[in-house]
Amino acid sequence: MIRGKQPKVKAKCLSKVERVDRITTLPQAVVETILCLLPIKEAARTSVLSREWRYKWTTIPELEFYQDDVKESSDGSETSDLERARNNMDTRCKLIYVIHQVLLLHQGPIREFTLSMDAHHTCFEIDQIILHLSRNHAVNKLRFEFYDYNTYGLPLSFFSLHHLTDLYLANCNINQKPIFNGFGSLIDLSLIFVKISRKALLHLLSNCPSLKRLDMLIRDFLGDEKPNTMELFKCLPMIERLTTGGDIIPSLVQASVSQELPTSLIHLKYFYIEDLSFKDGYGLPFIAALIKCSPNLEKIELAMNDDEIKSVLLDEYSVVTLEKCSNVWLEHLNELQIGYFTHVKPVLELVKFILARSPNLKKVSLLTNEVVDKNERLEMLKTLRRSTRVTAGNCCTLSIASNPNDGFPLEETF
Repeated sequence: MIRGKQPKVKAKCLSKVERVDRITTLPQAVVETILCLLPIKEAARTSVLSREWRYKWTTIPELEFYQDDVKESSDGSETSDLERARNNMDTRCKLIYVIHQVLLLHQGPIREFTLSMDAHHTCFEIDQIILHLSRNHAVNKLRFEFYDYNTYGLPLSFFSLHHLTDLYLANCNINQKPIFNGFGSLIDLSLIFVKISRKALLHLLSNCPSLKRLDMLIRDFLGDEKPNTMELFKCLPMIERLTTGGDIIPSLVQASVSQELPTSLIHLKYFYIEDLSFKDGYGLPFIAALIKCSPNLEKIELAMNDDEIKSVLLDEYSVVTLEKCSNVWLEHLNELQIGYFTHVKPVLELVKFILARSPNLKKVSLLTNEVVDKNERLEMLKTLRRSTRVTAGNCCTLSIASNPNDGFPLEETF
């Protein structure tokens, strides 16, 4: 009898071993890392796994909330703008409720916070979220991405987030000169389609002494005053990567005065100019000033305005002289990339100027519009090849393609 029972006891012991929860025994930091990889809704659902897991999700240091993840209460068959607006308001209310519940239950620090949703110019609920974060958490990375064209106005409590190292703002409004001591630890700043006054922009940038990366696409400058190129560059002494373009360039150049720029961007290694236009007379002066102030550039990337190619007015365009940059040498530049490249004179002159003054250039990639045929691209290649200056022992590849997926670009190595 006893011998007959022994296998059952052994089987019972084995089943206990098999039921060991190895995930629960992981260190708390590892569990938090795993939970951070899940949407907040899925992370909260882990509370039903066991008693030990009930509150593990409440210590997640990275929180992300997206309105697109909120389930709509309708089936998408609205027939009027009013019905769509009501449904959109419903999803916003659901999202705000979820955020408040999560913040109420959250334990421990919040290091990263992301919010993506519709927001009007004033939104008391978002103001309260920012106030809670500024008072209770040392947030390092903050991302606010709002959809509505009526940009959300940031409250004063926002400028109390002194521990920020990474800040992304999309469709926000900064309508006053903020009274704050600055973001001393901020390294990465993105201002995407923001509305901001000249004083607010310059005060913000000048009080970020550690800023190394700036992505700036300003929608509108509030008020009549606009910053000039000199003022902007003076606020960026430590900048290493700069992305800008669009409507801000004419504003910067128009407001500039004809004098030498006082500050060199000696740390700048990369800049990307989006939606660059030369036909307005401002694009080339801005690029020339930027190159002149950046002796340690390693990569230049430009995306030309598509209308530049289609406009017949460019044949009569007067090229802004680059004589003031005759003593400039880009000895560290190793890559040049231009999208929507065209062989009109101002664009060609700029590329020829860069090629002639970059002895260590290794790669030049020019992406033309599809309307430019192979013969035209071949002529461009010959023209630019004559302007290239490379040091002995250095090898440079110049390629011209009609689209990013062109498997057979015109290419020459020399």
